[in-house]
Amino acid sequence: MPDPLLVSRDGAVTTLTLNRPESLNSLDVALKEALAEQLAATAGDQRVRAVVLTGAGRAFCVGQDLREHVAQLESGSGPPLDTVLVHYAPIVQALAGMPKPVVAAVNGMAAGAGAGLAFLADFRVGGPGTGFLTAFANVGLAADTGMSWTLPRLVGHAKAVELLMLAERVPAPEAHRLGLLTTLVDTDEAVLPAAHSLAARLAAGPTVAYAQLKRELAVAAAGTLAESLAVEAQAQAVCGATADHRTATVAFVAKQKPTFTGS
Repeated sequence: MPDPLLVSRDGAVTTLTLNRPESLNSLDVALKEALAEQLAATAGDQRVRAVVLTGAGRAFCVGQDLREHVAQLESGSGPPLDTVLVHYAPIVQALAGMPKPVVAAVNGMAAGAGAGLAFLADFRVGGPGTGFLTAFANVGLAADTGMSWTLPRLVGHAKAVELLMLAERVPAPEAHRLGLLTTLVDTDEAVLPAAHSLAARLAAGPTVAYAQLKRELAVAAAGTLAESLAVEAQAQAVCGATADHRTATVAFVAKQKPTFTGS
């Protein structure tokens, strides 16, 4: 059997490819476990400065493997949705807390938990064939994979209610207009190269500062102004002690282009 998750590196960019194209990269236990393990490893790998998440074949990810889910429902073995806590929660925490930029190359459909994975990325690149579908309500479920947290932050509360309850496909142009896609390229074949180009640009940037920016925004999303000010002070102390800050400041004054090393 092929590996459910492919991992490749190009310089400081690691690409994680969901590799179950025959099922449109639906998430079975093996893939969820491999993804959680690799995200944890990637977060701690100082050689990696940006991450691309994509899917093999003609879809990004259509969410939970429903065949596997039906088999569990019919067997009656254990809580039918324990995967939410056992698998999805660690994946969500790892993606949301990834201390380096994450770019989702959304090739084709991203549905259910697959859309949830894309929404957790910092940037999402799509093409004409890209589409999003929240899907959960269509099978009598509430949202998971962090979507109740990410979606209102991307599109606002009212639109999130609409997308979750009506559970209708959002085509690429509308997804771009709403902010579900950061970048919409002209062809589906250009999605992955564009995502890699963006990731390479980010990997060459001040990655310590990027990590702190992500931390600041996460706190600000649910915190008070006082909490945000405290985190900003902490974040600036961390960034101010980096070689990247010192060399970039000197370069700016000298009207030169800085080179960032992530340290």
